[in-house]
Amino acid sequence: MQNITIEEARDWYRHADPVHDFDHVLRVYRIAERLAATEGAYLAIIQAAALLHDSRGSAPGDKGSLRQQHHMASAQFAGEVLTAKGWSAAHISAVQHCIRAHRYRGGADSPETLEAKVLFDADKLDVLGAIGAARTIAYAALDSMPAYAEPSKQFIQTGKKVPGEPHSSYHEFLFKLAHVKDRMFTLSGKALAEQRHAFLVAFYKQLKSEVRGES
Repeated sequence: MQNITIEEARDWYRHADPVHDFDHVLRVYRIAERLAATEGAYLAIIQAAALLHDSRGSAPGDKGSLRQQHHMASAQFAGEVLTAKGWSAAHISAVQHCIRAHRYRGGADSPETLEAKVLFDADKLDVLGAIGAARTIAYAALDSMPAYAEPSKQFIQTGKKVPGEPHSSYHEFLFKLAHVKDRMFTLSGKALAEQRHAFLVAFYKQLKSEVRGES
């Protein structure tokens, strides 16, 4: 059973967008190793799943159904890679479950194993804290949306925008990022999420204040 090298994995993300690029993968890989050590998860499964979790469907222009199904495409690719490396069917299945279950929004499996929970938490930690703020603003820019736009009352109440309302990074914070810490599975992931959440709340409070000319 051969392990995946960092340099080998890097090649899978050569055309990824700046939000889902190999820097993101490496951050997830490192924090997943940290969580795995604390939680007692199977490290080899975690490492392979982290390196493969966004390997398909992360290139610029991969939106719509392709982006929404990237967890499935990446899991399938993982099976091909790990089979060629001599992994057992059981270990491949464990990695594929981690990848299929890492997606935050609907349509993904729910993390059932400790390894899947570790990967989910590691991936979600990368949308919190300073990195989370930077990635969310970058994603808005890629979509030609502003870093900040005043949300409508309807969006605040229902999460649905009024016609013509932009989806700024602040909208994404209200819609998703503000709730991520409540979706964590592991104790160590929850502790880190609380810290990063506090930073993100303070960041968007300051951003809103500066945009309004209040500070």
